[in-house]
Amino acid sequence: MEPVVKHSSLDSWGFGPLFATALSSIARPELTPARVVSDLGARLELVDATGAVGLAQPSGRLRHTLDPRLRPTVGDWVAIARPSSSDGLAVIHEVLPRRTALVRRAAGRRDDEQVIAANVDTFLVVTSANRDANPRRIERYVTAVWDSGAVPVIVVNKADLCAPEALSAQLAALAVVAPGVRLAAVSARSGAGLDALADYLRPGHTIALIGSSGVGKSSLVNALLGHEHQAVLPIDAEDRGRHTTTRRELFALPSGGLVIDTPGMRELGLIDGGDGLDEAFAEITELAAHCRFRDCKHRGEPGCAIEEAIAEGRLDPDRRAGLDKLARELAAIERRRDPALAREDRARWKAINKGQRARARVDPKLKR
Repeated sequence: MEPVVKHSSLDSWGFGPLFATALSSIARPELTPARVVSDLGARLELVDATGAVGLAQPSGRLRHTLDPRLRPTVGDWVAIARPSSSDGLAVIHEVLPRRTALVRRAAGRRDDEQVIAANVDTFLVVTSANRDANPRRIERYVTAVWDSGAVPVIVVNKADLCAPEALSAQLAALAVVAPGVRLAAVSARSGAGLDALADYLRPGHTIALIGSSGVGKSSLVNALLGHEHQAVLPIDAEDRGRHTTTRRELFALPSGGLVIDTPGMRELGLIDGGDGLDEAFAEITELAAHCRFRDCKHRGEPGCAIEEAIAEGRLDPDRRAGLDKLARELAAIERRRDPALAREDRARWKAINKGQRARARVDPKLKR
């Protein structure tokens, strides 16, 4: 058994030159660095250079900021003022610039942003071998991870519940929707396949687990920790996992690595495409560069390399459909953010609805 690495220095918690430079630029020597390991709502748990975990609260300025991206979250490095007494709370005055940040659109109609985790090096996109591997969902997760600045790895958990032939077919299907992304089939229950994740468990390297409820993220965290820390529930009568994790939390691993567990997400609404779409759909991006016209819409234009690839069987049409869906979603968000685009969009739909009403007056069959 490998010796347990003691996480008792800033470096072992992922602190590096970027954060050191940012801290010194604040020019407030009374502030010290700490990392957010858990979000408890109004309070957060932090770990400092000694490895001690304590409670803190954001300063009034951070609590009332209008930009949700500026509020501290799990994985953040922050500058704190230590409490004046042993039973007091530290105060978070600054959130240091993030190397990476996974941001999603919060549930609902508004385009509110929520930072899921910060300063993550590798996201393990966890799916379940026995029933959860939805290609379109995987495309969405991979797009969001690439856009965060981190690297995605797809982990197919519960491999022991799937026949070898079915598992191989599932991995092949996922390879199509995530070209260039590493795949790993594992079983958190038996430990099979976990060696494939060893490269991501090195000292100071932060991974985070994301995926739907019930795919076994907490079981996987327990397997990496080597003991039962996260509560897990047995699968139900239909082999479905059940939701157990209720908050995001960062753990130190025996290997010296760091892992963030997250609750299952019913939906992962994109908020900003950035380069994520180009990375997640790299094969389509590469094909588009060979279209005859630079402004090709890939819908019947002559010399369209994408349509040629689909016709020749070199590109799955579902991949283009997946890209189109995510692109439309991001375009709609951009229109809502930009007043001019929003007005144009409302006018377009007003004209469409007016035309539909006019046709309904002419053709009674179109009336509801």
